[in-house]
Amino acid sequence: MTRLVIIGPPGAGKGTQARGIADRFGIPAISTGDIFRENVANKTDLGLEAKRYMDAGQYVPDDLTNALVRSRLGEPDASRGFLLDGYPRTTDQVRELDEILADNGVSLDAVIELEADQEVVIQRLLGRAAEQGRSDDTEDVIRTRLQVYAKQTAGLIDAYGERGLIVAVNGIGSVAEVGENILAGLAARGLTGEV
Repeated sequence: MTRLVIIGPPGAGKGTQARGIADRFGIPAISTGDIFRENVANKTDLGLEAKRYMDAGQYVPDDLTNALVRSRLGEPDASRGFLLDGYPRTTDQVRELDEILADNGVSLDAVIELEADQEVVIQRLLGRAAEQGRSDDTEDVIRTRLQVYAKQTAGLIDAYGERGLIVAVNGIGSVAEVGENILAGLAARGLTGEV
């Protein structure tokens, strides 16, 4: 049973790496975006409530996000472990995740922090925006998103760092190189996945 969190700035490749790590360890990669979309599609009570905020272009409040994550981690496929992507984002969410895990008598094994040079990430996101025709992803918007990320996650990185859970990996490089570096960092902590 392996319980992981992956964090990193927008454009660092979290989603791509999360899928590879989850496959390697035989655990689900769970992103809050996927949880929101699944609950909205299935018209659950929590999903309908989340949809109201999403449709208004607002952030889904912590209490609702926490309830959705708690529900998702209670599903059978997460009983063998999981990799969370996009949660927790704040120190309040760290406390909630601690409670969710404590209720199940377990704890996190590691927090993978993908580090990436800001200018490289900006160029990567501008390229992605051009490929996808997203004219709203300007350099100013991207810089703001990166500042928000840094401000939101500083406390999170400190909290998990104090517990010795951070596995810091350079997120710049090929998908395979970064993936190998993540697996090496996890292996150094005694966490090895099944191929």
